[in-house]
Amino acid sequence: MHLFAKATTQFTLELYRQLRDSEDNIFYSPLSIMTALAMLQLGAKGNTEKQIEKVFMEDIKKYYQANVESLDFAHAAEESQKKINSWVENKTNKIKDLFPRGSLNSSTILVLVNAVYFKGQWNHKFDEQRTREDKFWLNKNTSKPVQMMRQTNEFNFIFLEDVQAKMVEIPYKGKELSMFILLPMEIDGLKKLEEKLSADTLLAWTSPKNMRMTQLNLSLPRFKVQEKYDLPGPLEHMGMVDAFNPQKADFSGMSSTKGLVVSKVLHKSFLEVNEEGAEAAAATGVETRILSAPRTTEFTCNRPFIVFIKPNNTNSILFFGRVSSP
Repeated sequence: MHLFAKATTQFTLELYRQLRDSEDNIFYSPLSIMTALAMLQLGAKGNTEKQIEKVFMEDIKKYYQANVESLDFAHAAEESQKKINSWVENKTNKIKDLFPRGSLNSSTILVLVNAVYFKGQWNHKFDEQRTREDKFWLNKNTSKPVQMMRQTNEFNFIFLEDVQAKMVEIPYKGKELSMFILLPMEIDGLKKLEEKLSADTLLAWTSPKNMRMTQLNLSLPRFKVQEKYDLPGPLEHMGMVDAFNPQKADFSGMSSTKGLVVSKVLHKSFLEVNEEGAEAAAATGVETRILSAPRTTEFTCNRPFIVFIKPNNTNSILFFGRVSSP
């Protein structure tokens, strides 16, 4: 499990490196993207027989809860686009128009589609009466007004002195999943923090052995991010080149049709955070104890930060991103 967790975390951060060049918000589901790529890998084994095609379809349904379907892109591209978009919207409740009109046409051959949806309530909800307008600093000179939620409670917390940052774990009801906020100490400290991110450091920082229950005054803005990515470019930079090259692509384990090549890998993701909890979709609190005179630490998310959601029983990241402007 540790090797798998490290591999998935490395993929998460390598993709983040490909997407982080701009100053924009970033949000994506490594789980969704890796599942789509795993589906593709099942058919890229070089086997051409129809029996393997049948195995491919059975495996893909068994392991990835997905379906293989033939659509007529040549003569009914718009109908195919509507069918795919409808499937994604039904699976996520939030992601609409993953493939905009005109994005699929007669030259489209193979399209990867995968969807994941998450909605959770905080283990300890924020009191709406404590929410009020505050400043969120985009950089040292510019701020914007946000609705800042507040609560005082015990959370798993770690101070990362070597990278001048701190991190909090905010659990969802049932404590099976948590949102982690990785916050630089300085307003403009995110880029320096991003440079220090690696699979080893992130796994170490989130380890229960290293985080400590701490009384926090937690301030977190309400925010909503929705992002869309065309992934062939980033994936090619990560070394996945042949899949998009008609002369080199080999998906003979998926179909005996020659010339099969990946046409589109679109990923659209959504995250909304409010007093009740978080709602996330992609097409890729511990019980309070009474303490005597507790020492309370401030954790105020009023500057760009990294956010991710993961299960507490594994280190596989479901959603990962950056909030530069809530």
